[in-house]
Amino acid sequence: MGLPVPNPGALLADRGYDSDSFRQDLLIHGILPVIPFIPSRKGRSAPQKTDWTRYRDRNRIERMFSRLKQMRRIAICYDKTALFFMSFLNLAAARLRIRSFVNVS
Repeated sequence: MGLPVPNPGALLADRGYDSDSFRQDLLIHGILPVIPFIPSRKGRSAPQKTDWTRYRDRNRIERMFSRLKQMRRIAICYDKTALFFMSFLNLAAARLRIRSFVNVS
């Protein structure tokens, strides 16, 4: 979309991305892979450790995207420009965040 994106410090991914070459590429670029280890995978060079406290955040991120995709305009990408899409995305995220403060007892 042409928007400036900062370099990530870590990549949260599921077990489908668990390969030695993928982990090595991430480490070369200075990105910490947070991927659960599959011990039964053939060709595994060495067991990898998983930061489970960071990996739990992946569930929160997936739930947030699920809620955003329930809004049809975001799921289908009706907006033609990146500015309009990001503007509506910010409005939708604010709406979801405000909902968490309403009717809280």
